Amino acid sequence: MIGGMNQIRPRGEPFLLPGTSGVGCLLVHGLSSTPQEMRGFGRFLAERGHSTLAIRLPGHATRPSAMTRSRWPDWLAAVEDGYHLLQASSQQVVLLGLSLGGALALLASRSLPAAGVVAMSTPYEVPPQPRLRFLRHLLPPLKLLSPVLRFVPKPPPLDYQDRDAARQHMSYGVMPVRGVIEIAELLGELRAQLPNLRVPVLVMHSRDDGGVSPQNASALYERLGSAQKEIRWIEGSGHVMTVEPARHLVFAHAAQFIEKLTRQPSWSADLPQPD
Repeated sequence: MIGGMNQIRPRGEPFLLPGTSGVGCLLVHGLSSTPQEMRGFGRFLAERGHSTLAIRLPGHATRPSAMTRSRWPDWLAAVEDGYHLLQASSQQVVLLGLSLGGALALLASRSLPAAGVVAMSTPYEVPPQPRLRFLRHLLPPLKLLSPVLRFVPKPPPLDYQDRDAARQHMSYGVMPVRGVIEIAELLGELRAQLPNLRVPVLVMHSRDDGGVSPQNASALYERLGSAQKEIRWIEGSGHVMTVEPARHLVFAHAAQFIEKLTRQPSWSADLPQPD
């Protein structure tokens, strides 16, 4: 605590759920968001017996000013830290990320011996929202201006299928300009590395994603160098598919992929339908 105040916002904390299967699942949240969007997913995986760790990316779940000091290598280092923490108690570790978290999971798998990656709602390039498109074409001068031009208003999320989930979702109400710069550079590195990836990958994307268009999933899938790769299209979900009505289908596809990779006992139950 500093000055009598908690630094991490309530409900934005990282969490660990121990398991006994020998499989570790590392959950990575999205840009300007928090581990809260992965909590239901984490409980689901823990009920399957998997040790589940949801990390908090640097600069997130505190205040927007903290994110202006974060760089994409800091985010990647946090994924590596989480991997090594899980590896200490797991025989195999799978990386699962949402949006920015999916991009980080894919990029981390280039150097970490992960059993597989689940990339959900993951961008291939900076989303073509008007404000972000304007910013991404001015990246070099923005690096110099970002200490002064620190934030831009974040467009309200319009693609949620569950309005209660939208109200409960924790994220910053503004987009740090520095964050746009960092994700643009991270995605450039990801695009360069995709053909070199060899880890098994499951790509999942909603056909109704209003934040990162479905074309991003197709581009990721096509350019992945992995011999073992799958793509699953989800209906009835917006961008944050881990909290939407179709989340149980998302969870089920991920669990089947994990258990196939790690040679866990087969799951004979049918895929659950959304609530």
